[in-house]
Amino acid sequence: MRRAATVLLSSALAAGGLVTLAPMATATQPTVRDLTITVTGLGPEKRTCQIDADLYLPAGASKHRPVPALLTTNGFGGTKDDQADFALGFGDHGYAALAYTGLGFVDDDLCPITLDDVEHDGAAASQLLRFLGGDPSISAVDDATGLPVHVDQVVREDARTGVRYDPQVGMIGGSYGGQIQFATAGFEKAARTNRLDAIIPQITWNDLSYSLAPENSSLPRGTARSGSVSAAGTGVFKYQWAALFTTLGVVNGAQDLRALADPATSQAFFTQASQAENCGNFEPEVCTALAEVATVGYPSSDSIAYLRSNSVASYIRDVRVPTLLGQGQADTLFNLQESVATYTALKRQGTPVSLVWQSWGHSDSSPQPGELDERHPARSLQGKAALAWFDHYVRDRGPRPPQGFSYYRDWVHEATGNIAKAYAVAPSYPVGAEQTFHLSGPAKPGTDGALVTDRARVVPGTSTFSALAPIGPNYTETSALDQTQPVTDPSGTAIRFATAPLSAPLDVVGSPRLTVQLTSSALATQAAGPAGQLVAYAKVYDIAPDGTTIELPNRLISPVRVTDVTRPVTIELPGIVHRFGKDHRLAVVLAGGDLAYRGSTLPQETILTTGRHTVQQLTVPVVR
Repeated sequence: MRRAATVLLSSALAAGGLVTLAPMATATQPTVRDLTITVTGLGPEKRTCQIDADLYLPAGASKHRPVPALLTTNGFGGTKDDQADFALGFGDHGYAALAYTGLGFVDDDLCPITLDDVEHDGAAASQLLRFLGGDPSISAVDDATGLPVHVDQVVREDARTGVRYDPQVGMIGGSYGGQIQFATAGFEKAARTNRLDAIIPQITWNDLSYSLAPENSSLPRGTARSGSVSAAGTGVFKYQWAALFTTLGVVNGAQDLRALADPATSQAFFTQASQAENCGNFEPEVCTALAEVATVGYPSSDSIAYLRSNSVASYIRDVRVPTLLGQGQADTLFNLQESVATYTALKRQGTPVSLVWQSWGHSDSSPQPGELDERHPARSLQGKAALAWFDHYVRDRGPRPPQGFSYYRDWVHEATGNIAKAYAVAPSYPVGAEQTFHLSGPAKPGTDGALVTDRARVVPGTSTFSALAPIGPNYTETSALDQTQPVTDPSGTAIRFATAPLSAPLDVVGSPRLTVQLTSSALATQAAGPAGQLVAYAKVYDIAPDGTTIELPNRLISPVRVTDVTRPVTIELPGIVHRFGKDHRLAVVLAGGDLAYRGSTLPQETILTTGRHTVQQLTVPVVR
């Protein structure tokens, strides 16, 4: 069975990693019908696919008492069943729901996984919208009775919009089930039908080429605040996450993933994955990208273009649907920078949009108490926000929800236990003001350098780090698996610059930026292209007063592949929401390797030299 290769991720990614609670039986619980819906003419191949779906109808819904509707689908490796609590929960508030298993995840259907593209996944979802709007040309059969199914219990907006089979409908879901909402909105806009009224995508990507092969030193205008994370350079392959997505049946926990640190093992692993029968049911381009990484260590420009084309970044101008965007702080797959890019681009073009940085994500899929309850949305902070968003934009009732930026603060929640107080609210992103630290030389080779606020206090010095192997030996995270092991940087593989103990707490909200001038042995090989370019990893540590307890906020780091080491480089570090406590030290680190990524195939030695006349600085967004 095809799902055997994807079941490992279902607990983390199903429904976008949202927590599921057992539904509470009530006298008015929505009725459910198991359907097979046929969608046709998908993509240039004109594919026909069978959709496995459940239709939920709230009590009292009828042709004479029609209700608004929601469309929802699973996260990667999941099924329609993962969306049951959403469907039941919103059904209690009068919404019909169609929960379906995404293309490529239905057993016995030959349609491949197309990575939430517009022409296949978006087109299929568009036909499901028409089904909810009563289109008799969409074939649907009740699996229990074998009888055809026609929907006439959903409010129609045909008279107002001039579009046939236009239901009153929104979409909700996370991760793979989040990106599909953008694909659907893009398809509908291109078709000039615009049947979709509102979306709530959670923990999803902006540019899949950035997600799986990030490059943080060549972002447009140097930052995701440009509205894009589509880097100009070739990224650094996130091999652990790719392993989980493509050959989940082979991988069996953190021990197996760390075994792939051996270059020969890693190459054999991805070669096997790319040559497997039907390549895990992916489109051929995915298998090609795997083979490339196995042989040369990085994706080609064609593979980057393919991944980017399956991303909202490539068609964001077509997304005009009111969007409540949620991104996880605990997410090493789709980081906060991706949400910043999507939010900024949507806001700039006038699309109604609000951004939430929640506590949970792919790396920790458990919301805090009271943060999200799918089965009873009105009992949770995010659930109530979703209801307000849909009530206004789908149902046409209730006040317009605020469009702004809100973010979870773990230190407030720990102090108060109150989820509402833990969230700060601002009119928009970014927030706070920037504070600049200058890198100052270490007292002696092999020791930490300093971060100072006064450039006149910068001390000349030299720090050196090396890349010894394509993978590792530095350790930060193990994808969605065990996160309890301490971060490590073996001697000689990383350099660190730290502040003095802080006299007061320092609250950082957003992405720091590190600007450095480096000298590297990669100068001799970089002209050969990505294989010879410098690969490094930037990260921010919180060092406790004992000097040995080190926290890497949410295990997030910024890989870079530097095209020209003769020029200064600015690295945007991961977005974080973190309090550096009193007497703690903030440190910035540059490392030559990481166990979660596929780095340079060549040994590289890199030097950072400090001095008053050299710009080596860290800029940090601080909220006071």
